[in-house]
Amino acid sequence: MKERSQYSRLLFYLNELTTDQAIIGWGDPGIPNLHDISWGSNNTFIQAMYYRLAQTVSFSNSFIVNAEKLAETDQEVKSYIAEARFIRAYAYYNLIDLYGNVPLVTKISSELPQQSNRKEIFNFIENELKAIEEELKTGKGNEYGRVDKVAAEALLARLYLNAETWIGEAKYTEAITYAKLAMQSPYKINTNDTNKNGSAYDELFLADNDTNGAQDEAIFTLNFDGANSRTYGGSTFIVKASIGGNMKAPDFGVNGGWGGPRTTKALVEQFSSSISATNQNGEPTAWKDKRAMFFSGSFFEINNVGTFTDGYAVAKWSNKRADGAVTRDATGEYVDTDIPVIRLAEVYLNYAEAVLRGGAGGDRATALSLINELRTRAYGNTSGNITDSQLNLDFILDERAREMYWEGTRRTDLIRFNKYTSNYNWPFKGGAANGTSFQLQEHYSLFQTILL
Repeated sequence: MKERSQYSRLLFYLNELTTDQAIIGWGDPGIPNLHDISWGSNNTFIQAMYYRLAQTVSFSNSFIVNAEKLAETDQEVKSYIAEARFIRAYAYYNLIDLYGNVPLVTKISSELPQQSNRKEIFNFIENELKAIEEELKTGKGNEYGRVDKVAAEALLARLYLNAETWIGEAKYTEAITYAKLAMQSPYKINTNDTNKNGSAYDELFLADNDTNGAQDEAIFTLNFDGANSRTYGGSTFIVKASIGGNMKAPDFGVNGGWGGPRTTKALVEQFSSSISATNQNGEPTAWKDKRAMFFSGSFFEINNVGTFTDGYAVAKWSNKRADGAVTRDATGEYVDTDIPVIRLAEVYLNYAEAVLRGGAGGDRATALSLINELRTRAYGNTSGNITDSQLNLDFILDERAREMYWEGTRRTDLIRFNKYTSNYNWPFKGGAANGTSFQLQEHYSLFQTILL
């Protein structure tokens, strides 16, 4: 099945559907177990992601070996190799996050690989990204959609932020160092409100996010094109699967919806301080924080997981263009929207968190300023800005939810904050309507799989 092979669709299943930010009524074998946190090692989606990442490593290894034959006489080929090494390191970043101990393979070989531990994989990713920094093109020196030096710096900042969780070593000072390097680059927070709706945030997730200003914030993207890279994964999945109930597909630039994932009230409640309107039942329908992109023509509470209108739909992703032009696939079957894997906004949040966790080389004043820059964009003014007394780790986790929901990072964040298997419940966590941590062993912080 197509959904069991495409990377970003699988990332949504494993890192969003398993959290407070998404729930789905589809009954495909293995899907209900993801939100319930009741999967087994034979879950086909967990297997599929492992195979996808292992295949990425294999393809990267093959490219590197063959390209090295030309690198001695062609400087451009050296940068190609560095990009392939980044992709391989990023695949291993996912493997260490999702599976923990995995084989480390850097050469083409017919021999079965031996499993490496998390520390060894961590060291490999760290050393690879540092080694290719000077081989990659400088910030925004590459064509859009291909990685540059800043992508390596931003991924290192993300890696170091998770070091204490993954290998038991705090590396928040290193996270600050590399976040600062990424922030000193030509990338910038998008403030272009092209469609004049009061916020530039939604431009990040529209069909022309490669040209509308959002491209200046997107450090590493997965590019999609409704005419030339057709798939029912990617942004076609995230846009069309999110449409159901009373939502109108043409409002999102597509020809139909699949009635799939929506969110739980746990995410909606992250925006409770910015509510500007409610319905007759007192349920929120509008927010001052423009990141709260929900379709509120649904029920706030989830009584039946199989009913799409139980739970607010997420209207964050769209195949509409900010400039109103027609997308590449005029039928609306396939989507143009690119998926930002790493945004500068995340680097801001990584810096702030690392400062609050005691890393050296950063300061609270800068962290506060960066957070308020994001919140000023979200509100369209400074009314949502916070003070230093409000800046703490709990706030950072909540702000990450508000800024980055449905972008493939939530499970990792909850684990890092020790709120995944315990200390925090959300609707239908553990299969219970009000959520439960009962019998959720710590091993659910990693996925296990049987390789066939």
